[in-house]
Amino acid sequence: MTPDHSGAHHLRPPGADLRLLGCWQLVLGGRTVEMPPTARRILTVLALRGPTARAAVSCMLWPEADEAAAAGRLRTALWRLSAGQQLVETRSEVLALAAAVRVDVQRMLTAALALRDGVEAVEPPVALFTQDLLPNWYEDWLVVERERVRQVRLHALETLSARMSRQKRHVEAVDAALVAVLAEPLRESSHRAVIRAHLAEGNVGEAVRQYETCRTALREQLGVEPSAELAGLLPLRNRVLPARRRPAPTH
Repeated sequence: MTPDHSGAHHLRPPGADLRLLGCWQLVLGGRTVEMPPTARRILTVLALRGPTARAAVSCMLWPEADEAAAAGRLRTALWRLSAGQQLVETRSEVLALAAAVRVDVQRMLTAALALRDGVEAVEPPVALFTQDLLPNWYEDWLVVERERVRQVRLHALETLSARMSRQKRHVEAVDAALVAVLAEPLRESSHRAVIRAHLAEGNVGEAVRQYETCRTALREQLGVEPSAELAGLLPLRNRVLPARRRPAPTH
């Protein structure tokens, strides 16, 4: 048991799982626990930012309030959050998520880092990289964090696809790359991963079809053509060259 400053004692959670990918969910002892909105926001900030100064947390969550009012709201929220299981630890003026709380985002980031560095370990499942960070939350402070997580998971999917192709696991390689395309249809590197996976299996027709899918999306959404690097993946006789613009008539 860990005493707080008031002399009260709180039980450390024997194991807590905080889910932030796809939706917010807290599981304690195998049971989903409901939390008030403010508690959810505090736990989310600490899960994403790590140990953070009290003042920074209060300013982030209540930017419209003055410093004293924001600090007061944070104290009240922490007092309510501390009832029962201790999920937040206080170190002087720094707040941190309790060590017993496992966070799916951190697990995903760790797995992605291992993939990037080629660390030989148990291969993470594609499902670990399929969901965005709290897509239905509209907090200003979450925008950059969400984009960071999105970029990491897309790179991880592309890396997984390449690894699976090298291992001749062609179905899985195509699937991993298509998950990345589904998440960001205008991302050329994800389309390249799909094309490479098809070519590794000898499916030139599928590779050309994926090229055309990418080409159409880029034209319609951005008004640009795929890069020469993307076109260069296809065998020469199957390449689809960008349409040439006709010269303007001269008078």
